[in-house]
This record gives sequence, structure tokens and C-alpha cells, in this order.
Amino acid sequence: MRGLFVTGTDTGVGKTVVAAAIVAALRATGQPVQPLKPVMSGLDEPADPDWPPDHELLARAAGVAPETVTLIRYGPAVSPHLAAELAGTPIDPSALRARVEEVVSAHPTVVVEGVGGLLVPLAPGYDIRELARDLGLRLVIAARSGLGTINHTLLTLEAARRAELDIAAVVLTPWPETPSTIERSNRDTITRLGDVTVATLPRIASPTPAQLAAAGATLPLAEWLA
Repeated sequence: MRGLFVTGTDTGVGKTVVAAAIVAALRATGQPVQPLKPVMSGLDEPADPDWPPDHELLARAAGVAPETVTLIRYGPAVSPHLAAELAGTPIDPSALRARVEEVVSAHPTVVVEGVGGLLVPLAPGYDIRELARDLGLRLVIAARSGLGTINHTLLTLEAARRAELDIAAVVLTPWPETPSTIERSNRDTITRLGDVTVATLPRIASPTPAQLAAAGATLPLAEWLA
């Protein structure tokens, strides 16, 4: 398998933007790439006039149909295990893993995006971290650049290493053109204390493939995918 698994330190930290930027940048260099968000919730939320839902953004970045990006979808904006409970359709870890592996094996490069953080449960005894470990893809961790990110990021790194996941990098986003003292300190502190490569992704004004690709091109993707 060739690809990356994108997780976050929390929900709303720019995980989908990071994944879409990676996808768009790879596609811009002529590399076929398939994004995959195996489980998605929150489809009942009001549409954002500027930014599409996660699966549509990933599909736009890759030039594929949105229905190819997700396998299991829920309406309520809640954790997937609760969404599954509310829908009366529990997630079968074995079946989910088989479906994900089928997609991954059918494409030369995949970018898989999790839900929330690594310890978000999908089913009893099975969480995002277990899925990432089953797939064996290198891990990219999306994190905020501002106050509070050190603790959340170091905890995520600890959780990933406990499961022996292969960590490619942490990506702080959105990274301003002129970072503040605290943002620069956060980047340096996470690099040092986390013993990890820390990259940055600039703010993307509009979710177009061109802007996503330009931002993604600033990341060392060839190194991560080697």
C-alpha cells in the first residue's frame, strides 16, 4: 500500500483541508490518487456557503465523484459510534476494514482521512487508531497552530507511538504568513518534545483544486510517501 493516513488532534483542526491539499498536490503532479474518508457524520448540518462537506472537498481535490470517497455516512454531527447507535446500524469493524482495504488495494496511492482524533471509537473495542494500524499507512497529524496545540499534539503522538504507528509528520494549520511568537514557539516545542517533523500548511482562502494544490505543494510529500 502507498499512501497516508491523516488524523487530527481534535475535531475541527483542519484535518480535511490537510488531506485535500495533499490529494490536490499529488494530482497536480500527474499522480493518480484516491481520497477516502471511510466513516463520515454530520451530513445533516447546514451547508457552508464557502466550503463544501468533507467528502465533496476531497472529491473536488481528486477530480472524482463524492460517492467514491465515503463508505459509511451518518446525518447527525456526533461521534460515529453514537451516530451508528442512533441509526440502529452498528459498524462491523471486520466489514469496514475489508471495504477500506479493497479501495486501498485498487489504487496506486490513497489518502485516508479518519474521524476526529485517533481514539474516537467506531465500535466497541475498535477506534480510529486501530483502523490506522490495520491499514499500515504512514500517519500525518493535523494540528492547530495556536494556544493549546502543544498538549493535544503531544498526546496524539504518544497515542500513535503506543500503537507503533509510523508517523510521517505533524502539520500545523492554518499557518500565517507572519507567525506570532507563540506559533513559532509551538512549532519548535512540538518538534523538540515530540521528536517529530513539523510542517506547516498556509491558510487556503478558497477550496479550489488550484489553491489546495498550491498549499499542498509546500509539504514534503515525496519524502512522506517514499
